Amino acid sequence: MSNAEKPKIPKPPMPAASTGNLLSSVAPPSQLPNFVTASPVVPVAQPAVDGTPAVPQPVPIPVSVPVQPIIVQARDEAPTRQPDNSEKFSPAIPLSKGEPTVSIRSPEDSQTTQSPDSLPDSTSEMDKLGDILPGSGLFTWMKGAVATGGILHRVAEKAKSSVDSVITTLDPQMKEYLKSGGDMLVVVASDKEVKIAPVRQAFQSVFAKANVIGYAAQSDVTAAQPVGYAAAYAAAKQRIAHVRSVHGDLNNNVPVVAVEGFLHESVTDRWYDMSLIILSQPSLGIELQLQSQGTPVPSAAVEVARSATPADYAHAQTGFSVTIGSIMGDSLQVPHTQWQEASTGVPRRELLLLAALSIAGSYRRLLSISAAES
Repeated sequence: MSNAEKPKIPKPPMPAASTGNLLSSVAPPSQLPNFVTASPVVPVAQPAVDGTPAVPQPVPIPVSVPVQPIIVQARDEAPTRQPDNSEKFSPAIPLSKGEPTVSIRSPEDSQTTQSPDSLPDSTSEMDKLGDILPGSGLFTWMKGAVATGGILHRVAEKAKSSVDSVITTLDPQMKEYLKSGGDMLVVVASDKEVKIAPVRQAFQSVFAKANVIGYAAQSDVTAAQPVGYAAAYAAAKQRIAHVRSVHGDLNNNVPVVAVEGFLHESVTDRWYDMSLIILSQPSLGIELQLQSQGTPVPSAAVEVARSATPADYAHAQTGFSVTIGSIMGDSLQVPHTQWQEASTGVPRRELLLLAALSIAGSYRRLLSISAAES
């Protein structure tokens, strides 16, 4: 087929020239106010389509607006702090003010490190270092801390006391074991626990450690129930002499304690049961005497003891042949060793303990005076 014979494709009708394109007749929108200076808009002409005139469309040219950069820091990265020269290290134990400081190491040992074994392990070594290093506050503090009465000494004593308290609370019989020992020996002229236990507790409280034992001793120069201070003193001295004569291993340097109960009439028909405690140590010329707190005794009980004593009793001048404890025990229906507690609420052991503490304290003071004079 030749070119002359090809079919022709019809073209769409052309719009009227008078009317034109509706969209092209609309004016472009006005621009909103912009405070950013932009580049001028350059109109770009679009190519004509099928002979229709094209309206130039404004094409804005992008304007580069300066943007402030923002630095974003990762969370894992810690901020780098500048060293603050205002902060200075303050030692917990400052050196002595105004005194020169000397290095502990010598120039020859400056490259070596001291081991714990090479440090001084005694108070005397610390004294030497304190003399050599007068400005070392650390050694001065350590010297005072480990010395007797220092902070470390008090902490150790407090810890030991706490442990002992726990042990004695769980087993009260351990108190005598923990506080027995040392160089002190005290002998009680009696084999009755009601007399030995208060004396032991008193001396172990005052001297921290003490060996307290008791030997049986009976007085045969006074009545069974002494009446008056003179009779009680004679009975107590007799008990001490009996113990020293029977037990020859007790020299005059061993203190012997005697406890003797007696009746005391303070005023007419006012009677009290009391105890006299005597401590004797002939080597130092020490003899201490102390009376315990009294327990009231009814005058009727004293009359019973007087009437029960025979007229021909050999020691009638020093007292009665019947003890007041047996009479009060029968009256209160308790053992004769517990009548004080049943009558007043205070047992005899506590009454003796207070007096024994006073005796032990006085004895310790005399020992200190004797040691200072010698």
